[in-house]
Amino acid sequence: MKVNWNNKYTTVSVYSFIVICCSILFYSILSQMSSFTSKLSEIIGILQPFIIGFVMAYLLNFILAFIEGKMERIDKLNNLKHRSKRGISIILTYIVAFLLIYVFIQFVLPQLVDSVSGLVNDIPTYVTNLTTVLNDITKNMDIDPEYIGMAVNKWNEFVSYIIKIATNLLPILGNTLMIVASSIWNIVLGLVVSIYLLIDKEKFCALSKKITYAVFNKEHAEVAVDLAHRTNDTFGKFLSGKILDSAIIGVLTFVLLTIFKMPYTLLISVIIGITNIIPFFGPFFGAIPSAIIILFVDPTKVIWFLVLIFIIQQLDGNIIGPKILGDSIGISAFWILFSLLVTGKFLGLVGMIIGVPLFAIIYSIIKDIVEGKLAKKGLPKDTKDYGSK
Repeated sequence: MKVNWNNKYTTVSVYSFIVICCSILFYSILSQMSSFTSKLSEIIGILQPFIIGFVMAYLLNFILAFIEGKMERIDKLNNLKHRSKRGISIILTYIVAFLLIYVFIQFVLPQLVDSVSGLVNDIPTYVTNLTTVLNDITKNMDIDPEYIGMAVNKWNEFVSYIIKIATNLLPILGNTLMIVASSIWNIVLGLVVSIYLLIDKEKFCALSKKITYAVFNKEHAEVAVDLAHRTNDTFGKFLSGKILDSAIIGVLTFVLLTIFKMPYTLLISVIIGITNIIPFFGPFFGAIPSAIIILFVDPTKVIWFLVLIFIIQQLDGNIIGPKILGDSIGISAFWILFSLLVTGKFLGLVGMIIGVPLFAIIYSIIKDIVEGKLAKKGLPKDTKDYGSK
């Protein structure tokens, strides 16, 4: 029996059937959430080498593209076949990546561990000294004893909280290293996967495009391909630009803190550099714990530190960031704040890092849909045309 797909009743029936199936599936997942999450974790564990490999390949592709671009400009290499150029570029890419890792492990990591260990061991001494200074200050001030008692209680709560964090810091670092060590085999497999992905990246892209055109009709396939290009362009520009920007800010912070002889210079510079990857909230996330560290060691330098961080962030926000990132996001500050709060709530730290480009993609899709509907109605697309008159 031939099915007439142009019949509206057939279409309604098919859509109703799909909705019912999706509803049953959704209810089954909700009713057995623990079983579903355990299965999902098992699947992610199986696919972990491929996930790691894809992330490695995506990040290293920025270096690979840069090296291949430079090789194209060298006349002597123009006679080489594409596969030979790709092989040389991949070797150079991994040499650069391993050199960066070696420099970090050899020079930065030991000092970082020593700084954290020294800070954890010396915090009780710093707390005692700072408490003595505060007691001396309050004795010379004409303040109601009741307010002093409230302030002392709050201070003691704060100190207990800081000591608790410091006490748990080394075990957390140890557990993190253990997790990384236990995932060594998956990392090695991921490294191999990333090499294969980079060697035939054009082939994999073409295969994905071929499958998309096979599954969907031409119009929907073109939309999907355009969306994939847009997503790659937005994420690529944002992540590569933000990593470079944060590295520059970290080095600049290290130089300035060294000049002003701040304590725990390397540790604070790493904190500032890493947290700077997070848009909008990054400077606050980095400055607050760093200021607390300096407060315990030398309270007189806290103000100078905050002034330096303010100057660095102004340079980053007005000169360095715009030069590197440009208009790679294309959304206003309000939507950046909105995306950070929402994705941070659901995905934590990872959400705060990828939330902005992810929301930029969603924003662009909604914008295209709205403008397409307006165009069909013969209405203007510019938002300014809808302002109050």
